[in-house]
Amino acid sequence: MKKLVSISLFLLLALSWKASGQIITSKEEAVEKGLYSYSEVPGSLDITSGSSGSQSSGTERPKKKKKRRSKKNELVNEPTTQPVTVAKKEIELDENDYGFVSDFSLENYTQIQIVNNAMDFEGVRYRTGGTTKDGMDCSGLVFTTFKIFDISLPRSSYEQAKVGEEIKLSEVKPGDLLFFKTNRRKKTINHVGLVTSVENGEILFIHSTLSLGVTISSMSEEYYTKSFAQANRILN
Repeated sequence: MKKLVSISLFLLLALSWKASGQIITSKEEAVEKGLYSYSEVPGSLDITSGSSGSQSSGTERPKKKKKRRSKKNELVNEPTTQPVTVAKKEIELDENDYGFVSDFSLENYTQIQIVNNAMDFEGVRYRTGGTTKDGMDCSGLVFTTFKIFDISLPRSSYEQAKVGEEIKLSEVKPGDLLFFKTNRRKKTINHVGLVTSVENGEILFIHSTLSLGVTISSMSEEYYTKSFAQANRILN
């Protein structure tokens, strides 16, 4: 088989050289003229073509060197092994931009950040047992928001009402929790909201409802005034 390949290549070279006006009469003459070379390594045939004398090998071509990636790219492409969590969204302390806090100060910095992160979920649809932007219920909203700041609360509104200090409704501030009894038959706490602002006596709070999802409501609404149960302060 090796001999047959050699003869075939020789004939092709001979015809090519004949077309240019020269005749090759033997393999030795082709080798002498630099048109053909033979290697003892099986499967390795070297052919010189054209007048430039450059050679191409039948063996596997050397692999191209891979371009070095910068450290920045390596960090971007590196797969993460960290659990996926809701990112903490921090705001700058500027009362001109965040007028929803009536008693704005460094002392209530964490409360302000909690309110800001809770409001970032506004518009998320309601989902029983949900704790993500794909859907969440009222206690899921509170649970997830406080979890962002490594504050662990119970999962249900009934159990959340047992955490912190119970305060009067007239004393609530942004970041406090409001609890409601919306089921007339059971008459137990089954709903929770997070106070977002207190201005001119009006208390606004964010919560998740069946019909609107995560939304902001006011304690001045009759439904919430009648179903209100208690207010708790988690952070002092």
